[in-house]
Amino acid sequence: MLSNRFLLLSLLLPVVLPTVTIAQSPSASASIHDVEWLAGCWERRNGDRATIEIWMVPAGGMMLGASRTVVSGATREYEQVMIREQGGRLVYTADPSGQAEASFTSTEVTDSSFVVENLAHDFPQRITYVRTGPDAWMGRVEGPGPDGMRGFELRMTRVSCIP
Repeated sequence: MLSNRFLLLSLLLPVVLPTVTIAQSPSASASIHDVEWLAGCWERRNGDRATIEIWMVPAGGMMLGASRTVVSGATREYEQVMIREQGGRLVYTADPSGQAEASFTSTEVTDSSFVVENLAHDFPQRITYVRTGPDAWMGRVEGPGPDGMRGFELRMTRVSCIP
């Protein structure tokens, strides 16, 4: 009985192992068109705080974006962002107000989400965008804090680009 199990295992290993290797290998090269759903104008409102984020459609292997947060009529922060194809991955470069520019490389890209990371950056180290519907997405920003890992989420809704 034991020898039959070893025989069966030896026959199945050549079939199963290549499947496991393929399943764990990185996905196919990421394309800027994988995140095309992000194109357009997005808004988040919470009391007197409003954030708008605008993304151009993909062209030339890249997308350009910008955001602005206004609180009680005054701009609190703004950011310029670029997502570009590089070496089969997406590179997300953010230039936020009051901080140095930082780039993050994709670790996961699907037709409805993407994750970019830069573990050498202080905060954040990971940024995730997840499409939650045809007119909504959720962003999550994560990284180290004084008491361990910390993070926050932003939920955005599509709005007209022309007021």
